Amino acid sequence: MIKCNVTVCGTITRSAQMRTNKEGKAFLAFGVSVVIPAKSGINKTFEISVAKDGGMDELNGLSSGTRVELVGVLTFHKKDDTIFLNMSATGVNTFNAPAEDSVKGTIEFRGTVGNKIEEKKDKKDKPYLVFSAFSSEKVGEGYSFTWVRFMHFGQGKPEWMEGKCGIDAKGELQLSIYNDRLDITCRVAELTQWEKQPYQGGGTNPQ
Repeated sequence: MIKCNVTVCGTITRSAQMRTNKEGKAFLAFGVSVVIPAKSGINKTFEISVAKDGGMDELNGLSSGTRVELVGVLTFHKKDDTIFLNMSATGVNTFNAPAEDSVKGTIEFRGTVGNKIEEKKDKKDKPYLVFSAFSSEKVGEGYSFTWVRFMHFGQGKPEWMEGKCGIDAKGELQLSIYNDRLDITCRVAELTQWEKQPYQGGGTNPQ
């Protein structure tokens, strides 16, 4: 499980259309492009598929080329090696949206830690942890695995923490591009053990 409460600033690339969900309730669907900055290589543009409760009166204000600021829940869906970004928006601002693209907010994560857990110290000799973990998602007959990198400052490794253990984590979301791939990072604020169900597959850490 990966859930992010975010504010997104970008440009509408697919004008809003009215659609209905399985319960027959109408909603607005549109696409917003956001430039994600690169740590290595060049910046990359992602399109976020946005859904928002609303009616016909909002359509004209959500046309292609409009700058927009969105508030809502961002989720990730992985198919093969491609990560898709989906957002359920609760608020839309088109009047004074910032000119600079950004994705800012918090991330909630539940998943499985990889084998490599690094204990480091900063310039002030304070401990911090660096590790990666994956969240699994059933796709067809198999599973896809989305990896997140974690940085936990001011903390050593908990006694319960080891490779393949389950975690619940919350913290600041940081998105960047590394080697032309989307890098999802959590600057941890809360970290607890998750008693996960029996393991049903495996992921290969791309980092």
